[in-house]
Amino acid sequence: MTASVRTALITGASAGIGATFARHLAARGYRLLLVARRADRLEALAAQLVEHHGARCEVFAADLTDPAAPAAVLDHAEQQGLGIDVLVNNAGLSGRGTFAETPWQDLAAEIQLMVTTPTELAHRVVPGMKKNRWGRIVNLSSLAAFAPPAASLLYTGIKSYTLNTSQAWDMELKPHGIHVTALCPGFTRSEFHDVMGTRDEADHLPKILWQEPEAVVAEGWAAVMKGKPVCVPGLVNKVSAAAMKPMPTRLGYHAGKALNPFKNS
Repeated sequence: MTASVRTALITGASAGIGATFARHLAARGYRLLLVARRADRLEALAAQLVEHHGARCEVFAADLTDPAAPAAVLDHAEQQGLGIDVLVNNAGLSGRGTFAETPWQDLAAEIQLMVTTPTELAHRVVPGMKKNRWGRIVNLSSLAAFAPPAASLLYTGIKSYTLNTSQAWDMELKPHGIHVTALCPGFTRSEFHDVMGTRDEADHLPKILWQEPEAVVAEGWAAVMKGKPVCVPGLVNKVSAAAMKPMPTRLGYHAGKALNPFKNS
């Protein structure tokens, strides 16, 4: 199987890192299934990718905070005759209110979007990847996964979940030809802060802390292709992660793999 016949499913594909992943993979001959809430943005992006790269692009508008969405996305893929070879779990958000004062439905939506949905999507596509003996999964974590907990926020805990489970999946699935990488960017120029209402605060941060999404995606894709379970893109972010994490990530991965007393033989 060559890259030209492989299909990538990208969530949160309408802007930012998700859209950049779509451009990156379209330029490398992948077929794409682009998923996000905004159908108009998806269709505009798909048209650009067809024009510039001749890529086959399917779009599927879905609210990934809906528990029914993962099954609907993959039912659509099956109807289109698309087996998923690459999964980029990119969709995300961050709440701003306090835990106690935020309505439960908002917290539940955040957990569904960034914990349950990406986990279910991965669980649903892995059997096909195992059958083909080839697969790539990129889970968007964050530099925040290495940081101490922050008052009120679920975000650091969620991104820590993504970091840890990505490594666990990689340990299990790598013998089957499937690489899983937790991509942990720091501050990235995208619409994220506009959507979250944190643009003013973000604009006051030093320029050295920021990366362009193209740099994040290029390093993240290279990492998953090389079989690296964790990717912290950019020198500043690597230094920050090392400073925040007592045990180096690479050492922690190998220690967890070797010392897990509950692993299946």
